[in-house]
Amino acid sequence: MKNIFALFLIVAFSISISAHIIPNSEKSVLIKLYQSTNGNQWRVKWDLKAPISSWHGIKIQHDHVVGINLSNNNLVGTLPVELTELEHLEVLDLFINQISGTIPETIGNLKSLKELNLSFNMLSGTIPNSICEIPNLKVLCIFTNNLSGELPSEIGNLKELEILSLLYNGLSGKLPVSLYQLKNLKDLLLSNNKFSGSISPSIENMKELENLTLSNNKMNGEIPFNMVKLEKLQNLNLSFNSFSGTVPKALAEKKDFDLTMKNELEQSYLLEVIDNAKVGVVVDE
Repeated sequence: MKNIFALFLIVAFSISISAHIIPNSEKSVLIKLYQSTNGNQWRVKWDLKAPISSWHGIKIQHDHVVGINLSNNNLVGTLPVELTELEHLEVLDLFINQISGTIPETIGNLKSLKELNLSFNMLSGTIPNSICEIPNLKVLCIFTNNLSGELPSEIGNLKELEILSLLYNGLSGKLPVSLYQLKNLKDLLLSNNKFSGSISPSIENMKELENLTLSNNKMNGEIPFNMVKLEKLQNLNLSFNSFSGTVPKALAEKKDFDLTMKNELEQSYLLEVIDNAKVGVVVDE
């Protein structure tokens, strides 16, 4: 009996010390991230000699790194391309740091990624097209950076996306047609960029949309009347663009809605609100 108990303790001890032994390749990636972002100056540093399971912000499941949360931790530097080799990574949160440079072109290799938050950094360049190849991505937040260029044309491939927040960048061009295919999207936050063009009537396909903000861009055209069909829409801000025409009362009554627009001379003007019945809009009371 004693021998059996001793054997049990040996097995249990072996299991405990082998727990969370991640592949050396994944450990190397984490060390590269540490080095590339001035790890010695982090608010909460890593002890590279300690078990990885004890490293701040690292989540491990089934002996793989599945989460990196280093928000507000004084990361200064660039994102190493090796970071995109973490094929089991589900969450990457580097919110509020001082990360500069560009988003790795190979970001699309993170096939397991569900949440990506790189907001409040100093990233520049464009949003890589490969980001549209992450099939289960639900949250994409890169607001308050220095991004430029257009939205990837295939962004509609992100079928699971629920939050797209790219406010306060220098993004430009027209909103891609495929954007309106994001039927699970709840938050579309694109204010304070340089987007142009109009809002497509296809926006009525975005049935789950709750928050839409496009303020402070260079958009024009008429606001589609069929937006009143977005029954879950609660907050709407389209102000300080160059939209024209009239607005159904049902839209104007949305929270945060502002009728103030601006023309090419930066002069302000107001859109006219009309009764829903005049434009054939039927709204359930």
